[in-house]
Amino acid sequence: MQDRGSQPEIPVVKDGTKEGPIPSVWRPVFRNIVNALVQGDFKLSAGVPGVSPVTDNIAEHMESYVRDYGETLVDLPEETWKSSVCIWTGRHWDAIVDLWTIREGRSDLVLQTFVRESEGGFKFDIHMVYVP
Repeated sequence: MQDRGSQPEIPVVKDGTKEGPIPSVWRPVFRNIVNALVQGDFKLSAGVPGVSPVTDNIAEHMESYVRDYGETLVDLPEETWKSSVCIWTGRHWDAIVDLWTIREGRSDLVLQTFVRESEGGFKFDIHMVYVP
């Protein structure tokens, strides 16, 4: 029997025909990535387990997009999982996580990350922060 307060477990699904929700097992990683961005650490210099090192080029682009957007990022609320999605591409999942700001709540900015299966779990490659 499930607790009323707990959320259902969202499994990892390889379905290239339609977008699905971000799997529960990935969510803590995305929270850690976004927390680093909130702190202004676009290189994730402290490291996030399972996340590939962020190149200088990608870090500079992400910082530029956030700065030009003109709002202050905040940590991900639980509500972000209602609109964030992923899809299996045949080689990896393309995950799009909605970012939130102080003034707007859910913003137009998204974090795009490619997620691959790896030995013992998953590997996250940050691709970009942008407005689609």
